[in-house]
Amino acid sequence: MSPSFFEIVQLSNGDYALRRIDDDSEPLVKISFSAEAREMMEDRDMNVAKAMISAGIEAAGNVAHDIDWDEDEPDAHDIRPSYTLH
Repeated sequence: MSPSFFEIVQLSNGDYALRRIDDDSEPLVKISFSAEAREMMEDRDMNVAKAMISAGIEAAGNVAHDIDWDEDEPDAHDIRPSYTLH
């Protein structure tokens, strides 16, 4: 299997997307900023989108690394709340 290469592009609607270079299917990730957020970023929205995608890839790698693939059922003390705190 050949390695995939990715690119971050700006879509026609102004959103940013991460997609495979050699694939025209649906992007893997899309980032959309409100008009207010774009104004606050003062034309740095592409840099912010890159940072967000990079952080997401790193976080996904950490989560995949932390999974115990041999464990069938979670222990009672491993159960976490069903909400996300940011």
